[in-house]
Amino acid sequence: MKFIFSLLVLVFVGPSRGTLLYPATRIPDHEIWTKELEKFVSVDGLINYTEWKDHQENLDKYLQQLSKPLPLSNWSQNVQLAYWINLHNAYTVKLVLQHYPIQSLHELNEGDPWSAKWISIGDTQYSLEQIQWEIRSQYNDPRVNFALNKGTKSSAPILKEAYIPERLGEQLNAQTESFINNDAYNQFSESSAKLSPIFNLYKTDFKPDPLTFVRKYLVYTIATPESIDYFAFDWTLNDLVSE
Repeated sequence: MKFIFSLLVLVFVGPSRGTLLYPATRIPDHEIWTKELEKFVSVDGLINYTEWKDHQENLDKYLQQLSKPLPLSNWSQNVQLAYWINLHNAYTVKLVLQHYPIQSLHELNEGDPWSAKWISIGDTQYSLEQIQWEIRSQYNDPRVNFALNKGTKSSAPILKEAYIPERLGEQLNAQTESFINNDAYNQFSESSAKLSPIFNLYKTDFKPDPLTFVRKYLVYTIATPESIDYFAFDWTLNDLVSE
């Protein structure tokens, strides 16, 4: 069962079950998250986990706010998608901070922390992997692959502000364009292209194919390459201090 729809069920559970109900007009406020990102994320999208580890109070407050049952069905698609992206990214940061210092999230949960169900929304627990998959499949927007923070060097740099409904399309376009045109992630020559492993791992997200998608956001024109290769995925933590 899709977990997004499971969440909707929680909204209608009566007070006798101990679930707090919210008015249909209530939407998440991401101001706290923006302020935290401004403090602890560098201009190139790396995270200062060392400093953040000692100042987690506001992050915890934000996560508590997001983890209450909410009237998802009454929100616009932009409100929903911004909520899930921010939720995923904030809990990824929290996961790192719970175990920091580490070199990679692969050190946790026998190498697979993304499948562990530890994120409580209402009375139900979810994994980061589950949230990520639902975001990608439910909203069918390949740009989210450059918005989701997986705590790795090969992930797109985390934005220095929260995703907000009013500017979501603009933010996703900017993230996608910035990532694709950054030669640390994608490189092109007259005869070849070497793309981020994101385009390989989630190849079916990019219709009709990764190269066609990439061309839409490149700020310069490239010839059709004779070969397309992909960088290996770098699972090293996106840690500012390690740079």
